[in-house]
Amino acid sequence: MPSIVIPTLNAGESLARLLPCLAGHAGEIIVSDGGSTDDTCAIALSHGAVLVEGSAGRGPQLARGAAAAGGGWLLFLHADLVPGEGWDDAMRAHIAEPGGPDRAAAFRFALDDPAPQARRVERLANWRARRLALPYGDQGLLISRILYDRIGGYRPLPLMEDVDIARRLGRRRLVLLDAALVSSARRYRRDGWWARPARNLLCLSLYLAGVPATALRRLYG
Repeated sequence: MPSIVIPTLNAGESLARLLPCLAGHAGEIIVSDGGSTDDTCAIALSHGAVLVEGSAGRGPQLARGAAAAGGGWLLFLHADLVPGEGWDDAMRAHIAEPGGPDRAAAFRFALDDPAPQARRVERLANWRARRLALPYGDQGLLISRILYDRIGGYRPLPLMEDVDIARRLGRRRLVLLDAALVSSARRYRRDGWWARPARNLLCLSLYLAGVPATALRRLYG
C-alpha cells in the first residue's frame, strides 16, 4: 500500500470527509499543512495521519510530504475529493504490473454535481489528461518512489506544480486509470461552468508560453 500525501490549507471539513475513505488503503497518510488556522491539523492527527507543517504553496507542501514518506509508492491527493468506486483495485493493479514502477498514473476526473455542465467539464478534463498527458492535481498522482526521485519530484512552485511534473514524466510514463476521484464542484458553481474552465485554460496557456507560475497566482484565484 502506498504512502498517501495530502496538502492542506484550512481544509478541515474536506479532510474530515476524505480521511475515513482512505482507512485500510494506505501504508501511511501524511498531511502536509501550509499554516491552517482551522481544525485541519487536529482532524489529521485524530485520524492517525502524520502531520508535516511548513509554508503554504502546493508544490512545497507536496515536496515536504513526499520527503517524510517512507513507502515505496506515493499517492498524492487533494483534500477536497473522495475516491470513486473501484479506485483501490485500479491502484493496486497498476502497482502490481511488471512495468508499474516505471510509469506513473492518474485517475479519471469527476465532479460531485449532477448538473449537465459538470459532465461537460469532466469530458474536457479527461480528454486533456488522456490526449495531452496533462492530468491536473485533482486527478491524483500515483508514482513509485524510484520514479519520483528519478525525475526530481515536485518542484517548489506555488501553482502549476501538477503540470510541471506531468511534463517531466511525459506521455510514455503516465497512464490514466479506469477509476475516478470525485472532486468538489464548489469553484465551478462559484465562478461559473464556462468561466472556471476558461480561466484554467488561460493559466495553462500562459504557463506553457513561459509566464512564471508566481505571476499566475492572482489570475488563477
